[in-house]
Order: sequence, then structure tokens, then C-alpha cells
Amino acid sequence: MAQREDGKETRSRILGCACEIFAEKGYQTAKVADICQLAGANVAAVNYYFGDKATLYTEAWQQAFKKCSELALPDVTGTSPEEQLRIHIHSLLQNFTDQSDRGQFTRLYLMELTNPTGLIHNIWHELIEPRRQIILEVIRSIMETKADDEAVFFCEMSIISQCRALMTTRPSDMEYMLGQPISSDLIMRLADHITRFSLAGIKAVVKRKA
Repeated sequence: MAQREDGKETRSRILGCACEIFAEKGYQTAKVADICQLAGANVAAVNYYFGDKATLYTEAWQQAFKKCSELALPDVTGTSPEEQLRIHIHSLLQNFTDQSDRGQFTRLYLMELTNPTGLIHNIWHELIEPRRQIILEVIRSIMETKADDEAVFFCEMSIISQCRALMTTRPSDMEYMLGQPISSDLIMRLADHITRFSLAGIKAVVKRKA
């Protein structure tokens, strides 16, 4: 029993360190030896518990997403679609700027965007699609009867791209351009701005289709 518990602990430790190293260096640059050194484990342990580096990477994605998902969205019951959009945008911005372990998924995602591995295609759909559908339904509700799939997708892409600016710009550069540190109050104000900007854009799309 003690050996089994030690094995579970070793596996968990390797997985946690893999999330950290892959998020920092990306799949191609990260070395299994570095992960094992950080975890205090033998390199052979990766093959034993995960099979290979690729499997370790996909499991690190799942682990990081699980941590990210612990930041539950506030209850939006009874709120308008416009307010639901603001809540989702604020949640995205919080996730994109979270420097704790819960922010590892965002950093993994950015690494995958810049250097695609082709390893997480199926996992991506499995993990992200359910949350994505929530935002799409909110956009459809705002657009009402004028919502065709292409228009909804274009609006979603525009909203997500605005939010990604925080993820793809170095914090020091963002603070320089803004002339102030990134704070929770700033994130809230930015969420409000992106919401207003996006709602105006959605209304313009609806008007054009009318």
C-alpha cells in the first residue's frame, strides 16, 4: 500500500511540474529531464507513468484546465444576455491574467497558439467546446432572430480577440501603454469597455442584416 501511495504521489508531482515547465517553455523546448529534476523524480518515471512526453503533455493540459475550471463563473440566473456577456468577458480576462497555478492553462494555450503541436486537437474540443457554446448562446440571445451561425462566430471571434490582448502582450508593455499597473479594478474596467464595444458591434451587425 505504501508503495502504491508513493507511486501516486510521484505521478502527481511529475504532472504538476509538467504543467509548470510546459507553460513556461512550450512543448518543443521543454525537456523531460527538467520536469523530472523539478519533481525530484527519475527520468524513467515519465515512461513508467505516462508512456512518453506527448502523453505527459496532453495530461498536463487536462490538469491545467481542471485548475482553471476551479474559477467558477458567477451565477447568471435571471440576468440579461448583455450582463451575461460582461460576466463571461470579465472571467476570461481574469483567467488570462492569473499568474497562479490556475493561470497555467492560459500560458499553455498561448504556447500552443505560437507553436502548435497537433497533440491536443481532440482534447481542445473536449475541454473548450462546452464553455464556448455558452458564449455563443449568449451572443445569439443578444442578436435575437438575426443570428446566423457565421455572424455569431464572427462576433465571438472579435470578442475573444479583444480579451486575448492581455494574454499576448507582456504585462510590462501593457502597464507602460496604460501608464498604470494591471489591477483587479483595471481588469473590471477593461471588461466593461470590451462589453460596451462588443455590444455596439453586435448591434451594428444586426442592423446591417435587418
